[in-house]
Amino acid sequence: MTLRNECSAVVVDDHPLVARGIADYLRTHCGFARAEAICHADGLWTHLAQVGIPTLALVDFWLPEGTALPMLARLRAEYPGMRLLVISGDGDPAIRDKVHRLAVDGFVLKHAEPAVFARAVSAVLRGDAWFDDAPLATQANDGARSLPLSPAELGLTPRQGEVLALMLKGLPNKRVAQQLSLTEQTVKEHVSGILERLGARNRIELITRLSGKRIDV
Repeated sequence: MTLRNECSAVVVDDHPLVARGIADYLRTHCGFARAEAICHADGLWTHLAQVGIPTLALVDFWLPEGTALPMLARLRAEYPGMRLLVISGDGDPAIRDKVHRLAVDGFVLKHAEPAVFARAVSAVLRGDAWFDDAPLATQANDGARSLPLSPAELGLTPRQGEVLALMLKGLPNKRVAQQLSLTEQTVKEHVSGILERLGARNRIELITRLSGKRIDV
């Protein structure tokens, strides 16, 4: 892939070796004149203020402070002309869906072949979107990371979202009712509605299905 020599990139990944490796690949194989490796969010904002806006930003979905979603939303709002490509070693399909809804230009897994990565970079630079349709393999959550989901994303009402958030913490109906100042019967009705909406037969199945997720309320 040959690019105009003014193309530049920043790579944001909290693993320095990964960030530098991707930056080096962009320079040596993708024709970028400049590609900087940045290992934390503060470093990105400093870089943008001091160096200017790059052609492309590659951002790891998981950063030490949590997901990169707030960073991506800010980048899209403040720098609409910059192309955004999200990278991740986490194959949870919900991650790709969340990134897609943010109007980010592309998403590629870290374990993709280098040629696939290069095609993704080329596509987003052309102004095309890159969201590989290949099946994504889910991986076990390490306990330190929980993917945020809003009630609306699950097709639930705000109140159902509050009930579900407490259910995922293992609270029984009585405790949920106490925390939300509801009657236990009302909580039971919400639980039934949640199970029906999400296609789960019981609480255990629901909790298992949403393992590694948290409900933002």
